Amino acid sequence: MSDPQQTHPYRNELLRRMAADDLALLAPFMQHCDLPLRMMLVTPGVPIEAVYFVEQGIASVVARTASSQEAEIGFIGFEGMTGSALVMGDDRSVHACYVQLAGRAIRVESGPFNTALAASSSLRPFLLRFVNSLQTQTGCTALVNARLKLEERLARWLLMCDDRVPGERLTITHEFLAIMLGVRRPGVTVGLQLLEGRSLIRARRGEIVIRNRAGLVELANGSYGEPEAEYARLIGEPGPNDASHRVVHPAVVTAR
Repeated sequence: MSDPQQTHPYRNELLRRMAADDLALLAPFMQHCDLPLRMMLVTPGVPIEAVYFVEQGIASVVARTASSQEAEIGFIGFEGMTGSALVMGDDRSVHACYVQLAGRAIRVESGPFNTALAASSSLRPFLLRFVNSLQTQTGCTALVNARLKLEERLARWLLMCDDRVPGERLTITHEFLAIMLGVRRPGVTVGLQLLEGRSLIRARRGEIVIRNRAGLVELANGSYGEPEAEYARLIGEPGPNDASHRVVHPAVVTAR
């Protein structure tokens, strides 16, 4: 892998840490693009057109029932990429992936991406490390959704946002947040009130300010930290040059 300490033109962690030869295979096909809110990046059951190496913003991997009920099962920011089914040798996914927080990404169409995977002996194994960490996160999400209280799940969700949104505002409705957590909208309001009552956040019309990150970690009841540690083990800790886009406290999250 390339040295993450050096100055790098990319803000995406995978591109920053990718072997130089592998990066050279992808570079001619990279396109910088905006990620508008709700943009569909992966449509269930449809061949994946491109992968997106997120540089700013958040993409959510979302599971849907036959009756169109949705819940978030994966959370991707500047640390990752979409379209991981391609890395595993498939051309489509049963899950949707769309933009939860508007931002930017580097797009590579699936054809050149698959060609690069076939041409390199190191690219697929490297990206499989990220897929592994994402599956760890997904497993943790399944566990907390089944076993933890709403306020504990909400604390984890805010921490994951805080990791990926340094000093930026996240515009999201209570309805959308309810979809992400798989609960009803009134439950989100109650959960936010509980967190505010513990002085962990300040909830005002249109925004949430994280006041006590350590308190949120404690409230998350062990649900936060394992996937993050697994990512660090598999991919590595961000270098000093990541300070411009890492966590800045307090984080401000906009919600209506």
